[in-house]
Amino acid sequence: MSGGSKRRQPSLSQLRAFAAVAEHLHFRDAAAAIGMSQPALSGAVSALEEALGVTLLERTTRKVLLSPAGERLALRAKAVLGEVGALLEEAEAVRAPFTGALRLGVIPTVAPYLLPTVLRLAHERYPDLDLQVHEEQTASLLDGLLSGRLDLLLLAVPLGVPGVAELPLFDEDFVLVTPLDHPLGGREGIGRQALRELNLLLLDEGHCLRDQALDICREAGREDAPVTTTAAGLSTLVQLVAGGLGCTLLPRTALKLETTRSNQLLTGSFADPAPTRRIALAMRTGAARGAEYRQLAAALREAMGPLPVRVLDPRP
Repeated sequence: MSGGSKRRQPSLSQLRAFAAVAEHLHFRDAAAAIGMSQPALSGAVSALEEALGVTLLERTTRKVLLSPAGERLALRAKAVLGEVGALLEEAEAVRAPFTGALRLGVIPTVAPYLLPTVLRLAHERYPDLDLQVHEEQTASLLDGLLSGRLDLLLLAVPLGVPGVAELPLFDEDFVLVTPLDHPLGGREGIGRQALRELNLLLLDEGHCLRDQALDICREAGREDAPVTTTAAGLSTLVQLVAGGLGCTLLPRTALKLETTRSNQLLTGSFADPAPTRRIALAMRTGAARGAEYRQLAAALREAMGPLPVRVLDPRP
């Protein structure tokens, strides 16, 4: 017991190195992830093992594995680093709101259409804010938010994820994009039942917009998944429609940018209530900068008024 009391306290650098190795199970990848040289990282983990008096890793010539003790302590190290990050975030928020870095994650089906508004607002209203944008799919963004890699997300909701609070911004309708010769091209008041028979082109798996389109089809009474051709982005999807391969659903904010690139397209609108999606900011529940994020959400609602959306009143 006396020997344990004399052990050195682990440093944050050692904990950060160990947490990176525990996540990547690879020294080179872990070192690259935290901007540390591989020898320094290896030395930091060894020093942590000595300070704690336990073996954290099982090293072989081919791979790195966590020991049973390492499995348990990796969770503790991650929690400690998370709390340190929260402490620094709290201090930054107290010192001066809307200053320092804000790491914003955005989904690909929002980024090209809303970022101009977001960036203009940040530049004009928050000139001291260092806004850093990361475009990723929803699952990766949520992982980044909950791990502390990202501060705030701009994406489609509802998410239904514990520990994540949503700040709704607006609702927007989906429109039907068709080739020139399609019978529904250019029509208004299209019934949702029309979706039962359409050859509908979708985004690849992992995009929330794909899941929303499938949900809309199911609500319209379509039981099969209308997937014959997929695309990695909306621009490609629209070009496939222009080439006559089928139809697709676009959120209205994407319509102007994506459909003006081709003269081989028509758009149709759905009868009320049209299928919609809701866009929101998402933050960690109880985030130190939560008051700032709510102010930012209010400013964004105001800035998005000119867009083809229905801006939402903030929820209590």
